[in-house]
Amino acid sequence: MKQTLTLILGGGRGTRLYPLTKFRSKPAVPIGGKYRLIDVPISNCINSGMERIYVLTQFNSASLHRHIRASYNFDAFHGGFVEILAAQQTVTHSDWYQGTADAVRHNLTYVRRKDVEHVLILSGDQLYRMDYRQLMALHIERHADVTIAVIPVHRKAAPGLGIVHLKEDGEVVAFHEKPKTEEELDAVRTEPAWIENLGVPAKGREYVANMGIYLFNRDVLADILERTDYRDFGKEVFPSVIDTFRVQAYVFDGYWEDIGTIGAFFEANLALTQPNAEFSLETANAPLYSRARFLPPSRIAAAGIKNSLVADGCVIGEGCVIENSIVGLRSIIGPNCVIRNAILMGNDYYDRDGITQDPPLMIGEACHIEKAIIDKNCRIGKKVRVVNGSGQQESPETQFGMIRDGVIVVPKETILPDGWSMS
Repeated sequence: MKQTLTLILGGGRGTRLYPLTKFRSKPAVPIGGKYRLIDVPISNCINSGMERIYVLTQFNSASLHRHIRASYNFDAFHGGFVEILAAQQTVTHSDWYQGTADAVRHNLTYVRRKDVEHVLILSGDQLYRMDYRQLMALHIERHADVTIAVIPVHRKAAPGLGIVHLKEDGEVVAFHEKPKTEEELDAVRTEPAWIENLGVPAKGREYVANMGIYLFNRDVLADILERTDYRDFGKEVFPSVIDTFRVQAYVFDGYWEDIGTIGAFFEANLALTQPNAEFSLETANAPLYSRARFLPPSRIAAAGIKNSLVADGCVIGEGCVIENSIVGLRSIIGPNCVIRNAILMGNDYYDRDGITQDPPLMIGEACHIEKAIIDKNCRIGKKVRVVNGSGQQESPETQFGMIRDGVIVVPKETILPDGWSMS
């Protein structure tokens, strides 16, 4: 594993997650009350013994830099690292990353090092738990040049994903990015019996989708990127290399969610609050790592809390009702608030005595927040109502936020005055 280099792709502008990406890069978006998206692939790497990690990004990367610097520091004898590779002008490249493959091409200097044998390429906007050692073992056993992780999916999900077609031994023989027509879907269908033969219950799934997790032999990856100008792995690289190299599929059947949109992000977060959640935060042998903070325990008055996650350093007032929600770090919630199906990302700091603004850094008394995301450091006055009463799916952006995928999103550091209402 020490000869494996991991590249985590931070993505572009993150437009599908806007306005959560208004002031931060996509991997820096908070999840689960106390983590960030980037913690997921990094934790998977650490738990798999792969600890030489670069994160490739180019937009709004300041907070991502701070988080990684504060979270991931290996000792001097360990040899591991997590570092940012931000897009920069060089002698050979003078423009921004133009896609996933182009981002790696810009950083081939790191790939070409003599102590690198394999390169693991991951996405920075997915929620899953995987032991990459199993992926590596299959790659070596099958003498593969490239191995991609795949997951069985139902027909209705196939048009939004890259679908692979496999031989009996799992070798990839066809790759189709987001098939739309019936003919395209039929051409890449996999017999459920083949999935069952792997010991994976088909459950009506008859397509095998690309997860965006790739393991390359170093020289193969460098050769592909140096002799072509391909910009994207899914759309260009894989359809072209199937006939030239041995491309193996590693079939994964755990929880996996691409959380690149507001709707998917919202649902994946709230799913964490449920009993027996598919993605458990309490898995002892594969923890989700993040920044160590020195915060007091949360203090909760006579409040009713059901199916919710409450992070460290919170104060929840008397008479509050909180259901199916996430309450992030340092959240201060006044008395008699109703919070349902909501994500409160919390605060980066507490208001200091004597300089508290009006409204203060908190959710004021008697507020009602439902099906909403309240980003960090928002000042919400008393009797504020953040409820999508009309059931809108989309709305234009204002100074107070917007609606995306039916979810109200209040951006970072927004001020909602007393009595304000979106319903």
